[in-house]
Amino acid sequence: MSDQPDKASKTEEATEKKIRDALEKGQTASSREVATLAGLIATLGALYFFLSSSVLNVRDSLASFIDRPEAFSLKSGADASALLFIVGMEGIKMVGPIVLLLMFAGVAASVVQNQPRIVGTRIEPKLERISLVKGWTRIFGLKGMVEFLKSVFKFLTVGIAGYIALRNADRDIINALFMEPVAIPELMKQMGIKVLVAVIITVAFLVAADIAWSRFSWRRDLRMTKQEVKDEHKQMEGDPLIRMKLRSMQRDRARRRMIASVPKATLIVANPTHYSVALRYVREEGGAPVVVAKGKDLVALKIRFIAEQNGIPIYEDRMLARSLYASVEVDKMIPPEFYKAVAGIILFFAQKGQTARPAM
Repeated sequence: MSDQPDKASKTEEATEKKIRDALEKGQTASSREVATLAGLIATLGALYFFLSSSVLNVRDSLASFIDRPEAFSLKSGADASALLFIVGMEGIKMVGPIVLLLMFAGVAASVVQNQPRIVGTRIEPKLERISLVKGWTRIFGLKGMVEFLKSVFKFLTVGIAGYIALRNADRDIINALFMEPVAIPELMKQMGIKVLVAVIITVAFLVAADIAWSRFSWRRDLRMTKQEVKDEHKQMEGDPLIRMKLRSMQRDRARRRMIASVPKATLIVANPTHYSVALRYVREEGGAPVVVAKGKDLVALKIRFIAEQNGIPIYEDRMLARSLYASVEVDKMIPPEFYKAVAGIILFFAQKGQTARPAM
């Protein structure tokens, strides 16, 4: 009962992160019927291209067993092993290409549907896999019912296709009684090809429907509740309170670094209490004056306090202090529009003989 409300509440489509996590866990949308269709096509190809020639080769190679049995000695175990080895190699030559073709078809059916990936968690032992309750749910649930209907459809398909093919070939079957034995394998091959083609065409419709169903079912299972979407968004973007705390900590660190740079200044531009801008200008370093620190209110008072302790001259100019604070970032040179005003302040202190202590 608890599962139904939970499923009903999953009204939101899966996010890209949810889909990516599902793929990394091996939860992919795949249809088993694609492998069935690939196996049937591979069987048809093997029957058409390999089986006849392989049977003929085996027949020619083993004909000597019937024509000249006395040529093969069976006096010891070594002779029997050698004979079995020959027979086995001939069997491998006949069956090997067919097995390889079927293996390739199975791998191709999986690769076409999803990108191959190694997922260790898929083979980890889980108690729910041997749970009777889970097993009962898998068998008699919606997915189990769909698998049962697909199995019934395939059984009926093969049965009907085989019946129709044999019904149409009834004359060929009767004529086979009067044919040469060597012609019977070719007749059986043609009948088998007709049956396989009919089955493949019918199964192709099942595969198309099953692919659509598997994609829909996969998307449905990945649906999320609105709360899950919100939680994931918080994880991706970060909790607002945590973000505010981090930004506050970043501002505090930046402020401490800025205050630590005040002793390197050569001039402070301030209004009486609210704004302070610490400038560094050393002719030997070249370039325009650089703002090494700035602040307002308590930070401005802190800058002035450090400047007084380090003997850095302070010039009070309300408009200039406000303009520098608003226009220039820390560790940036002042723009050209402030050159004349700042140069006048530097000249003012030079004429008074009040210069900053040697630059650090």
